[in-house]
Amino acid sequence: MGEGRDVGCINGWDRHRIIQITYVLEGERQSLPVRFISTGFFGVGKNERLASLLYLMKTFKIAVLPGDGIGPEVMTEARRVLGAVESRFSMSFELNEARVGGVAIDHDGEALPAKTLEICGDAEAILFGSVGGPKWETLPPNEQPERAALLPLRKHFGLFANLRPAVCFPNLTHASPVKESIIAGGFNVLCVRELTGGLYFGQPKGISEVDGEPVAIDTMVYKKSEIVRIAHVAFKAAMTRDRRLTSIDKANVLENGVLWRKTVTEVGKEYPEVALNHLYVDNAAMQLIRNPRGFDVVLAENLFGDILSDEMAMITGSLGMLPSASLGLKETALGRFGLFEPSGGTAPDIAGKGIANPIAQILSVGMMLRYSLGEPLAAEAIEVAVRRVIDSGLRTGDIFSEGTERVGTEAMGRAIAAAI
Repeated sequence: MGEGRDVGCINGWDRHRIIQITYVLEGERQSLPVRFISTGFFGVGKNERLASLLYLMKTFKIAVLPGDGIGPEVMTEARRVLGAVESRFSMSFELNEARVGGVAIDHDGEALPAKTLEICGDAEAILFGSVGGPKWETLPPNEQPERAALLPLRKHFGLFANLRPAVCFPNLTHASPVKESIIAGGFNVLCVRELTGGLYFGQPKGISEVDGEPVAIDTMVYKKSEIVRIAHVAFKAAMTRDRRLTSIDKANVLENGVLWRKTVTEVGKEYPEVALNHLYVDNAAMQLIRNPRGFDVVLAENLFGDILSDEMAMITGSLGMLPSASLGLKETALGRFGLFEPSGGTAPDIAGKGIANPIAQILSVGMMLRYSLGEPLAAEAIEVAVRRVIDSGLRTGDIFSEGTERVGTEAMGRAIAAAI
């Protein structure tokens, strides 16, 4: 019926070894690479071998939340790329789409319907588009799409670690607002942001009247355990890169920063191979513009990470190029449950025109494969495909320059899918 041949492994884990299966089906000899999950699979009878093969073709259950604005357009191209991954890597995806954000408010009366939350909880990962827009800005703040959908999703699933790579491709340095002499050759910085603590979630919080005038209160709170948890994520990421970590705080003013710096330093002793340094957040904001290539991994609490990661994204030249991953406490079979989304917003000014850059959404698929689904080879294939298409000269409007070919959302997505 068939035979197996060892052709490689993922991350050196034998139980995830890739084997080439050759079998005869209806008189035709066929060959297929699959993931070998458990030992002894091929000691079974001949009639069971094809069943074993089909078992090995793992189906991943993904919650797909396109959202608002350009979200549905770029998500279409992400799904196209997932189809290409299915074909090449002999895996399949069960994609369950649900409404979120403004479109959910319009149809269901709330930004995060119970059905959407149920679909997300049933999945191994969430592929998220973007939410919000002018249409819903007149709603009470707590009912607007961003606050009423994204923040509750993070809290519900304990998505405590946000990873945002800021990558400037060598042939896209012209798109950056920074002098090309500063970023010649491009750069690659990873921002690791704590996502469920700090000023955004601390209590008390609210607006009240004191002595006859409105007073707003937000509270910045961090437990040591929360800092330890995110610090380990950052150090482990640094171990896979250039082994340099810059921790951001405001220890000269905030008690919060004092605890942050002390705790990160303690955790750093467990990673002697990683060079650790500390910067105040205002200095970090300046240094990122002055010399972005001087950074490898940046670790920051929620508010500082929110601001600095957007700055880093802008330095690369386009938010349309940058994905992000928000990882949680829940573990999947081969990784962590997470939410994967572009770093940019809904871009309502270009929504429906077919000109949005889908690369950030597509690279979010790569991050999902790497961090939640344990498929680094497939993730790398997407990243390589994006580089190839960029090198070929195709550009959406946000990264277009003279001498390159301007294409729309669909054409860019098709080109990347074809390059996988």
